[in-house]
Amino acid sequence: MAANEGPVQGPKKPLKEFIQKSSSLPFCQDTGLSSIGGPTYSTTQSLVQQVAYTLSDSLWTYSPDTFDLDAAVKSWYGDGAPNAHGYTPSVKPMQIRQGAASIALGYMFSKDFDLEKRHIPQTVIASSSSLPYLHSALDQLSLLYSVANPFVAHVAAVGYAGGSSSLVTDYVSTMELAEEMGFALIASPSTHESQHMALLAALLASTVPTIHTYDGVTSGRETTRVIDVLDQARLFQYYSSILENALSPHRKKAAIDVRVAGLLEAFNRELGTEYGLFEYHGHSSPDAVLVTFGTVESSLSDQVAASFAKSGGRVGVVNVRVYRPFVEEEFLRLLPQSTKVVGVLGQVVDGEAVADSAVSSALYGDVVAAITFSDTFQPLPNVIDVKYSREYAWTPVSMAAAFQLMLKKPVLQAEERSETFEGARNLELLDSASVQQYAFWDKDDSPSSNAPLMFGSALARDSSNNVTTKTRYDNLTEGGIVKTEIRRSRQSVDAPYCINAADTVYIGDARLIDRFDIVQAIRPKGKILLKLPGTQDEELEKKLSEKFRHDVSTQQCDLFILDPLRVEQVSNDPTLETYLLQAAFLRVGLPNLENIGLEKLASVNGSHDVLMDLAKKLEHALRKIEVPEAWNTAQAETDSTNCDLPADIESTSFVVFDKKDTEPPTYLKDWKTAAKGLIFKEACGTKTALRPDLAIKTHTVSVIENRRLTPPTYDRNIFHIEFGLGETGLKYDIGEALGIHAENDDLQVEEFIRFYRLDPEEIVEVPSREDATVLENRTVWQALMQNVDIFGRPPKRFYEALAEFADDPSEKHELQALGGPEGANEFKRRAEVDTITYADILLEFPSAHPSFHDIVQIVNPMKRREYSIASCQKVTPNSVALMIVVVGWVDPKGRDRFGQATRFLNKLKVGAQVTVSIKPSVMKLPPKSTQPLIMAGLGTGLAPFRAFVQHRAWEKAQGQEIGSVLLYMGSRHQREEYCYGEEWEAYQDAGVITLLGRAFSRDQAQKIYIQDRMRQTMDDIIQAYLKEDGAFYLCGPTWPVPDVTNVLEDAIARDAKALGKKTDPHREIERLKDQLRYVLEVY
Repeated sequence: MAANEGPVQGPKKPLKEFIQKSSSLPFCQDTGLSSIGGPTYSTTQSLVQQVAYTLSDSLWTYSPDTFDLDAAVKSWYGDGAPNAHGYTPSVKPMQIRQGAASIALGYMFSKDFDLEKRHIPQTVIASSSSLPYLHSALDQLSLLYSVANPFVAHVAAVGYAGGSSSLVTDYVSTMELAEEMGFALIASPSTHESQHMALLAALLASTVPTIHTYDGVTSGRETTRVIDVLDQARLFQYYSSILENALSPHRKKAAIDVRVAGLLEAFNRELGTEYGLFEYHGHSSPDAVLVTFGTVESSLSDQVAASFAKSGGRVGVVNVRVYRPFVEEEFLRLLPQSTKVVGVLGQVVDGEAVADSAVSSALYGDVVAAITFSDTFQPLPNVIDVKYSREYAWTPVSMAAAFQLMLKKPVLQAEERSETFEGARNLELLDSASVQQYAFWDKDDSPSSNAPLMFGSALARDSSNNVTTKTRYDNLTEGGIVKTEIRRSRQSVDAPYCINAADTVYIGDARLIDRFDIVQAIRPKGKILLKLPGTQDEELEKKLSEKFRHDVSTQQCDLFILDPLRVEQVSNDPTLETYLLQAAFLRVGLPNLENIGLEKLASVNGSHDVLMDLAKKLEHALRKIEVPEAWNTAQAETDSTNCDLPADIESTSFVVFDKKDTEPPTYLKDWKTAAKGLIFKEACGTKTALRPDLAIKTHTVSVIENRRLTPPTYDRNIFHIEFGLGETGLKYDIGEALGIHAENDDLQVEEFIRFYRLDPEEIVEVPSREDATVLENRTVWQALMQNVDIFGRPPKRFYEALAEFADDPSEKHELQALGGPEGANEFKRRAEVDTITYADILLEFPSAHPSFHDIVQIVNPMKRREYSIASCQKVTPNSVALMIVVVGWVDPKGRDRFGQATRFLNKLKVGAQVTVSIKPSVMKLPPKSTQPLIMAGLGTGLAPFRAFVQHRAWEKAQGQEIGSVLLYMGSRHQREEYCYGEEWEAYQDAGVITLLGRAFSRDQAQKIYIQDRMRQTMDDIIQAYLKEDGAFYLCGPTWPVPDVTNVLEDAIARDAKALGKKTDPHREIERLKDQLRYVLEVY
């Protein structure tokens, strides 16, 4: 070895990868069925699914795509895991539509049903939002239950609020259904009891159809440590034993409340528990008692009542565990005799129902009836309806305020008290000395967004810890936000509410402090870790709002800055940022446990060497800020952008916001997006429709130019095609789209005619592609080339219709299944993975051979494809130009596939004739030529802006004064995708384009997007957009809309502040929309 050589380095160990999966799973990780048991970390959803899978014959799941209510059972089913009966139960994900659950009913009562399984439960896993669609089938089941299988539905109380994108906890739908159908209804008050309640529901199903409900928005997805989890064998052992002892023949004939009470008694005896139909907590002789139903409601009211009772507050709470049947005698027995006021915490549909005095909650009706007709109390307690809407999020303070409504004497201290549910200060129920609380705020596309889950998982590796984690998503703010909360204690923690006194908080984007009052939820002298890449100390005050600085100083918080760019490895490889954050948070939040903490983190993700190395680099990347006294004396801004900021996010989803570029990629990369986005527009919600007051007028034009804009070796073929108008008289305006009436590929048509044995010259009657109600006479060849979308994507109804023509019974059955709810997964795979066409299906099922006259009835007609016009007719009066990207991919069989219209256009030679029509657009120029244009275009979204710039150049050539033109463009690489680059630069040299903001996202290590270029030129945007009344346009995919809009809102706020004005940027954007000065054309 030479003297100047170092030791030979061995191969690098691969980093242990933490792959985040469904938020319904513990730490968002898969859990094997056999691993569930004893002390373990789990979620309510996982424990409920374990019980359902273990005890059921079949599971029918009705889960919206992103809810993942069935993620665990689908995984276990895919692994072939057996249930307690010794076989793999059937797991059938179903569509949520009218008539849902009819297939489950048909299965139970089919002639082929194995009667030896009649005693085994059939289970539905669903969200409360799906219940209206199950109504008719469940109604029939209630009538036939005496001869049916035991039936249990595990219903997550979750849905969307009407007219809103917010997730809500919905018990109203479940309570109404149980009342109407005569079903039993029980609730889980916490994750710790959810497995037992799921088991109890399965037991109750042996005597009455049963619904088990639980919070589906927050606590139902929270990962926590459960001490006494039953494994599969013990579950079945208890289930069998209780059924045998509790349901003797004479008991089966007893009244429903007697049967339910008997089962619960046997359940407690077998498991050693003390569950009741109703349970009382609080003062032994209360003046006021609150009655609650629901997971968060029950758990939180217990804790608040216990807190008040310790300090002498004469309050209590009755939690309703079994709502149906509502056993009045047991409720009255449990209600203390000293009670003077009973408050019923009852959920109603919305705020209007809360405000309407004529509307009462369902729970209030049961309670007031029980008390009114009893002879237990003299005088009768006063019963009040404490209504709340489904979207209401309970906190300790708002729950305390609910108690306050029942009492004349205050139960809160003066500084905590509030006359309403909102507005009070924090009420801390947890002992800060024994419970540590951490909160992580970040953009959901941050490279370190999953670091909190790894951190929580690492903490859980210490058996002396009890850790809870909860992750929530707001897809509508700042382009997508994720908030994760972690609690750590030596004892079990049941805290079904957001952290209101965090020890340490991480903020991954400084813009979040302008949107949320984050400091409000930090305990005094807490710690803040703020990521601010590339920010020097002297620039800090410019980055932080006056309110944030004031609050940090007032709360005496320690402020730490994390700058990942100061670590060369992270700067070169952003994927390492997640490990840097974990090491930094460990040092800030748990400095005494840093060494052992790094070991625990390495067992979860990354590697020991990487984490140790990055921890050493923290001396460069992590620094503590000395908070100046001036921050304490500064007054928080009164600007409306900083007043009354929310302290928490509004959950809108269970997954990150999908920002994928829906502009069709090449077949060498993500062909699925191409297939769904451009070929099958209806599948992606990108339907196009003409205005009904405009007739479709077609013209025949000729190709005069067809040239590729990207290099031939580049994998994306973007081309410019121009048509001569000749004597057509076609007129088009700036911003309009050209409808292309494309034809199918002639070779494919010939092949189809051969294998289907058609006569190409036969005359047939087919629907017009412009108006399906109008019939045309064409030859078979013409019809397949220009009318029938035989190479398009077939909908479900095509499978249903084709089944009628199948002679082979097995083919008929398969087609019917593909057209029905049971074939949903296979249909989706065919459409999105295999990209099956009508022709493929006709070839696959030869016994289904409809005549061509029948084919035109069951196959959709071809549709025109619209493309934004990339030319100005004043500049090119005799031509019209388009900018198009070819859609192509390879399917799983290795076949080359192409988008019909882009393939058609790309193959056209000069002189070829094409049928076209004009489609109006919202992309209109402002009324004055002096009004500036601010344009943002991604990929082929630049097309209309080429027309805009040509028009402004023409105006300038005519001697007119024109406003400034700011053009921002985004694509992947300058060398390959700088489309029309020479034109843009020529227009800039000529003084037409004022500013050219080019964002080539993949030409450097750190991706630069169009919104980044806009933010860099904020002053120019303020001048052009706000001071000179400019108009803003965005054309291209939808994903940058939130970020681009945020730049404009920041410009509005900054301009207003400079002028000393108060303004709401959100409302100002809405006003600009109404003035057609904020225009989007996205897909």
